[in-house]
Amino acid sequence: MIEVRTCKPEDAVAVSVLLGELGYEVSAQAAVERMRRLNDTGLDPMFLAVDEGRPLGFIALHRCHMIQYSTPVARITALVVRRGARRRGIGRLLIDHALCWAAQQACELVELTSALSREEAHTFYRDLGFEPNSLRFRKMLREG
Repeated sequence: MIEVRTCKPEDAVAVSVLLGELGYEVSAQAAVERMRRLNDTGLDPMFLAVDEGRPLGFIALHRCHMIQYSTPVARITALVVRRGARRRGIGRLLIDHALCWAAQQACELVELTSALSREEAHTFYRDLGFEPNSLRFRKMLREG
């Protein structure tokens, strides 16, 4: 059964491999350092989708306040599902987890960016209710 859990420093190798699938070359050492730094903020949670201990996907978030919004905003800063595990609902599971986290943080909306070349990802985000907003995608969590 696939579970979503908080990333730990010992997940750095898996995070490094997954980020590599997005084209981001981040060594395991760099990943563990960044994960520790981001964990220290309390505003940047990272979650791993695992099946019997095997990492299948990763999502990272950032909560911030913006002058134009009355409540915090959550941004998905990274989302990736391992190539061999795609189209099994793992991305949706990670997004659902992110939306629940954002709602618990009283966020007004969740936004993300996606490379222009990732057309399949754009379709995925639209299917989940995210709307293009300039070059970002967002999904309103509540009227604000």
